[in-house]
Amino acid sequence: MPEGKIVKALSGFYYVLNENGLVQCRARGIFRKNNVSPLVGDEVVYQAENDKEGYVLEIKDRKNELARPPIANVDQAILVFSAVEPDFSTVLLDRFLVLVEFNHIHPLICITKIDLITNEQHNAIELYAQAYRTAGYEVILTSSEKETGMQLLSPHLENKISVFAGQSGVGKSSLLNTLKPDLELKTNDISTHLGRGKHTTRHVELIKVGNGLVADTPGFSSLEFTNIEAEDLTFCFPELHKASENCKYRGCLHLKEPKCGVKLAVESGEIPHYRYDHYLDFLQEIKERKPRY
Repeated sequence: MPEGKIVKALSGFYYVLNENGLVQCRARGIFRKNNVSPLVGDEVVYQAENDKEGYVLEIKDRKNELARPPIANVDQAILVFSAVEPDFSTVLLDRFLVLVEFNHIHPLICITKIDLITNEQHNAIELYAQAYRTAGYEVILTSSEKETGMQLLSPHLENKISVFAGQSGVGKSSLLNTLKPDLELKTNDISTHLGRGKHTTRHVELIKVGNGLVADTPGFSSLEFTNIEAEDLTFCFPELHKASENCKYRGCLHLKEPKCGVKLAVESGEIPHYRYDHYLDFLQEIKERKPRY
């Protein structure tokens, strides 16, 4: 049986890419019966009715999957955040990072619209960028308008499935249009009244950019920590996890426990206060989450 990768899902059809091109497939009823849906990014076995049509028979094991956006086997998430319009938000970035880390997806932080900021704002953004780099993240500063930083971003896309995700209006589609001008993805200006953009992307599709595949998605429509437990959260903050090796007690949640390595690292300035504050806020949110039955 032939095999391929689902690169687009739309209106009940799954478009499977193989070495000869695209085959439009429907999913067999057994998937619905087992409450399983094929996802963009899935490696599948299919039965071909002809060169252009067929049926998905089997979904290969996934290394990860996201519910919203619905995509599987993601290698990395390009987290796109603007320096301004809307303003750069560390709390929103940290929320995205936690979700990506929890799903075992490699994150890359991309800060856009640096052509719109003053020297003072640029210095502030550089300080944030350095803090995240110290935590272990790669950070790239870009401008689609000036095509700044594209030479740094492009190599990261090679031979990977990448998801572009972030707040509405930060320039995800503009970035992709700059990387691959023939895409002509729709973009919307920011609403000055709301201070945010409108979603311009309607479905998940993997687009070939260089030798990689990129999903321009509507972003995470849910940023809730539904499946993350309190004990998991430290692992989603790399610098906190590293500092926790110096905690006196195993299972330390870095709240009021004595001789906590994380709190010592915060006090010494090794970990920025805002990262620790966000950790505490997220921990409280997880603890107050209503139980699911």
